Amino acid sequence: MTSATLIPMDSGSSTKPVIIGTAGHVDHGKTALVRALTGIDADRLEEEKRRGITIDLGFAHLDLTAADGTQLRLGFVDVPGHERFVRNMLAGVGGIDLVLFVIAADESIQPQTREHFDICRLLSVQRGITVLTKSDLVDTETLGVVKMEVEDFLRGSFLDTERALMVAVSAKTGAGLTELKDAILSQARSASGRDSAALPRLPIDRVFTMKGFGTVVTGTLLAGAVRKEDELEVYPTGQRVRVRGVQVHGAPAERAVAGQRTALNLAGINPDELARGMTLGPVATLQATDRVDVSLTLLLSAKTLKDRARVHLHSQTMETVAEVALLGEKQMPPGGQTFARLRLAEKALLLPGDRFIIRQFSPVVTIGGGVVLDAAPIAKTKKQVLVPFLESLSRRKPDAVLQARIARRTHQGLSVTQVVKETGWRPEFVETIAGDLIRHGSVVRTGNRLVAVDEVAALSVSLERSVAAFQKKHPLAGGMNKEQLRESLRANAETFEYLLERLVKEKKLAVSGELVHPPGKGVVLKDEEAISKQVIESAFSSAGLKVPALDEVLAGLKIDRVRAQKLVTLLLRDKVLVKVSEELVFHRDALAGLRSRMAAQKLKSPKIDVAVFKELAGVSRKYAIPLLEYFDRERVTRREGDARVIL
Repeated sequence: MTSATLIPMDSGSSTKPVIIGTAGHVDHGKTALVRALTGIDADRLEEEKRRGITIDLGFAHLDLTAADGTQLRLGFVDVPGHERFVRNMLAGVGGIDLVLFVIAADESIQPQTREHFDICRLLSVQRGITVLTKSDLVDTETLGVVKMEVEDFLRGSFLDTERALMVAVSAKTGAGLTELKDAILSQARSASGRDSAALPRLPIDRVFTMKGFGTVVTGTLLAGAVRKEDELEVYPTGQRVRVRGVQVHGAPAERAVAGQRTALNLAGINPDELARGMTLGPVATLQATDRVDVSLTLLLSAKTLKDRARVHLHSQTMETVAEVALLGEKQMPPGGQTFARLRLAEKALLLPGDRFIIRQFSPVVTIGGGVVLDAAPIAKTKKQVLVPFLESLSRRKPDAVLQARIARRTHQGLSVTQVVKETGWRPEFVETIAGDLIRHGSVVRTGNRLVAVDEVAALSVSLERSVAAFQKKHPLAGGMNKEQLRESLRANAETFEYLLERLVKEKKLAVSGELVHPPGKGVVLKDEEAISKQVIESAFSSAGLKVPALDEVLAGLKIDRVRAQKLVTLLLRDKVLVKVSEELVFHRDALAGLRSRMAAQKLKSPKIDVAVFKELAGVSRKYAIPLLEYFDRERVTRREGDARVIL
């Protein structure tokens, strides 16, 4: 990447990065204004220079120092004004901190003035300056009339002249530029800084190749920091890349931080594998999605939006087609607001808090926008459950958001890793919020999972009831097998073990080996039963794969048939013995040994027929066929014709 005249920012620099975007109608002087402020021509394409209009995004930068010594590094994103290039404009305006809303004094408010204004409001741009360009082309009286028209147009918005400045300038004569720079300094100083400690996220707006460097991408770093040699993931493709070099506003740097215009030289990927709309982020941490639940607002100028309508969706630099499933009425009136689920034609990396724009499918005009609330929606959630959940998320209080996300997963709970995927929060932040919820008694940690207290209590009751019901139905079984119990409750292993341990400590349940039973209700073997149990196990253990008939083993015991059968049931439940077929029972060690021999055989040949298996196991066909069918069920083998493939 080529060097620029700017001095590279040190990683410990106190310079504050601020991204400024332009907005306004075509040929209202946005690019000329940026050039007058920075000395940089943001039009980089030959066609742009030939036609005199901006077609794609352009970039420039400027360093300013405030009167109090505050250092500001301003990155300018110059967007197209022509209606045919609004989609390019949307790719540039998503990550800005401050907008220069440009209106030509000789033309006043025009169609794209209105559309760009709507887009800025829908994207919740908080700060801006209205710039009346080409002031040298009109007299004082005309300029006054235009000011009044613009003031009326902006009234009540974030650009209302009671809260935001309006500056008349001429890029040609330089009139008003000093006043404009002062206004930019004032607004930029008070702009909220972005979180450089968050997970890094860089939406790509340009991809190109530089001789001697290879693949280069650019974008505005929304959050976090990126350093040389960092490994990043390309969302949504999942490819991994290494950062060979970093530039900030055209100057080499050791790292880029949130809020900076950033160029990355990437290793491990070709330019044709990347495109505008993809996002670079931390490896194996976040998750691309094709479903998002959102808060949606429709413009007053839009037509009624019907349920299941198709729209063009824009967020950051990404654009795709989406279907809008309204969660309220089947039609959304102009000016309305509701919750909706957007089904995207292509996966993208979207996170809660991301703003978006929707444009009518045809003709393509901006009709609304909103904010992403949930990028990991659960399918087939009933509206009466989903709407209150989204209301909790819309308040954006971290503790309430985390509690709502944990609660909706019922007794399955959420791991910290899953919370990070759903929210984009750093693990340390999740741990802090979770700790507060645990101390307040609303959440329990079970292993690595966070589970709502109410859900833990409900699962605890179900667990006790299941064990009691099983004991009543099978009084001689000695208890319910642990894994069978867990599966019947559909509980994850961590929460199940946590609850079981707690209930045992509270003496509400007891555990004997792999069996769970009420206290005092386990199987207590008499001396002759304990001896008989050992005899049964030894008979099958010593036999290996040439097992005796079960009836013959039981007939040689000194206890009655009923008690003998009970002992076999215990051994089967403890998985000491394994029933392969109705007639054949094997000791688990014998089957484990055969599995090992099968794994060794796979190295020689992945396929095995009955003859080879008989030789490998040292058994007759009478035993070989049931054993192979058992291995099929256990997915050790897969049948293909008369042979098996060892998996």
